[in-house]
Amino acid sequence: MKHLPHIGLLGRIIIAIALGIGAAYILPMWACRIAATFNGLFSALLNFTIPLLIVGFVAPAIADTGRRAGAMLGLTVAIAYVMTFCSGMLSYGVSTAIFPSLISGTQIADLGTSGTVPTPYFTVPLEPLAGVTAALGLAFILGFGCAVLDEKAAPLRAVLDDFRGIINILIRKLIVPLLPLYIFGIFLSMTIEGAVAPVLVTFVKIIGVIFILHIVVLLLQYFVASLFSGLNPFKALWTMLPAYATALGTQSSAATIPVTLERTIAMGVSRDVAGFVVPLCATIHMSGSTLKIVACAVALMLMRGMPFDAGMFAGFVAMLGIAIVAAPGVPGGSIMASLGLLSSMLGFTEADNALMIALYISMDSFGTACNITGDGAIAQIVDRFFGARKASQTA
Repeated sequence: MKHLPHIGLLGRIIIAIALGIGAAYILPMWACRIAATFNGLFSALLNFTIPLLIVGFVAPAIADTGRRAGAMLGLTVAIAYVMTFCSGMLSYGVSTAIFPSLISGTQIADLGTSGTVPTPYFTVPLEPLAGVTAALGLAFILGFGCAVLDEKAAPLRAVLDDFRGIINILIRKLIVPLLPLYIFGIFLSMTIEGAVAPVLVTFVKIIGVIFILHIVVLLLQYFVASLFSGLNPFKALWTMLPAYATALGTQSSAATIPVTLERTIAMGVSRDVAGFVVPLCATIHMSGSTLKIVACAVALMLMRGMPFDAGMFAGFVAMLGIAIVAAPGVPGGSIMASLGLLSSMLGFTEADNALMIALYISMDSFGTACNITGDGAIAQIVDRFFGARKASQTA
């Protein structure tokens, strides 16, 4: 007997959306209320987990810096963060210029507030242990302390590593497998509420824009890198194409590291610099992920008629570049780590966050490919300062 083919997370999300829309027309209200009850419980768990996720990801990532070379580390982190921030703000500028015309006439009211939406049979109050900003502050204190104390803080670093492992297991074994059921419940309620059509139309429109934005960001990054390295940006991008294709297929920055490293060296970056920059940037360079999150957030806020401005998104992107550090190792980790900021800084509801999850995961491979391909541009810049210096010293 042949085994059924494995269906990835994206496939399960698509199936959940289709089933949720179809089930809204045939399920009795009592069954819809069961789905609403599950969604309420899952949402409470998700909100409780977000601060733990931030501490579990960010603190060990900062602590790990204590093991790396200072000057090269500082330059790499600075470039990666600046590229991530600029990518987010470019996404904001393009989205605010293009999306209003694309979304015109498809505005929806607050999701989940109409009287027709099924209500849960019961809820469980599960309050987060801390807010998002408090979790970020704690992560910085713990991570920076471990980085400074180095070997003296080895026991605490081991605890942070173990805690990161626990959060990884929680996301991989519980939250990610249950996400399709959560998305099913959201689209079931949205269909009953009459809001699913404009949402799906908007999904299709903005996915194309976001894909083009990824290409534009990569071109800009490699043109900037060429000013330092002297390499032809188009030839460099062509050299990195296998890494881009691998990331599209694996949807994992970590799994793509060997290919990214080999292609970066083939591009002309010294082996020592590439061996340092590529693995590090696989966890800290998030241009593609930030681009997607910002574009999706702008689209949803336009549909909802929510007020926003450049200052609000500048603060959001600045915090986002920190909150999603080390998240690429977990499926959907970046959007999970951003949910707290979406709620606290942009005013998103639980239903809004669920839509963000669905839309983000539908383009997950685009963001991963943009992230890891951009790592090659960062390596070029770092190589200009450290690879050339090392070569001259050797000579």
